[in-house]
Amino acid sequence: MIRILITIAACLALTACAVPDPELEEQVNLGDFRLLGNVAVTTNARKMGVSRDATAEEWEAALEGAIEKRFARYEGETPYTISYSLDGYILATKAGRLALAPRSVMSMTVHVWQNDPLDRLEDRSKQLLIFEGLDGETVIGSGLFRDRDEQMANLAAQFSKAVERWLVANGDLFGVGVSEEALEAAKQDDADEIARQVQAEGAPAAN
Repeated sequence: MIRILITIAACLALTACAVPDPELEEQVNLGDFRLLGNVAVTTNARKMGVSRDATAEEWEAALEGAIEKRFARYEGETPYTISYSLDGYILATKAGRLALAPRSVMSMTVHVWQNDPLDRLEDRSKQLLIFEGLDGETVIGSGLFRDRDEQMANLAAQFSKAVERWLVANGDLFGVGVSEEALEAAKQDDADEIARQVQAEGAPAAN
């Protein structure tokens, strides 16, 4: 958790793109992927620094809703389960830049399961670091302009898009070739990759 906090502190000045509505954007190619299970584990989540409160049930509803919205549209022949745990979060407060984070962030660990037979693919699991999308308001501090539910919804949408990038980077599971571009795109959410960039350069490349 300390490593994540240090990485967050180094990343807060960077931008993050807004997340398109999955109902309005073109689907990526996920081959034979079909979402069968959508499981959020939120009971062990920890607040990382100064943060608004949110219950495990509220996080579960936000995260599972965002994943369902993005992936229910895929109709491949092979069912998979996506499970993910919320490791820690910050929901920015009205203190803005005086607090640890002017915008919200969460640390997630995501897994993919084959369903026949049920098997978690451990070598594909990944810890992701998800930042709230920036706009003219969140640059100052999202706690000043967004309420807690809006922050959670924004993070959940950002997370679902990050999971999509992660699945594309693992497209060989679904019978799809994986390009270097897809691998690079997935790195922007990879907590280990972000930490390496912070250590090597002082700050990761902007999204």
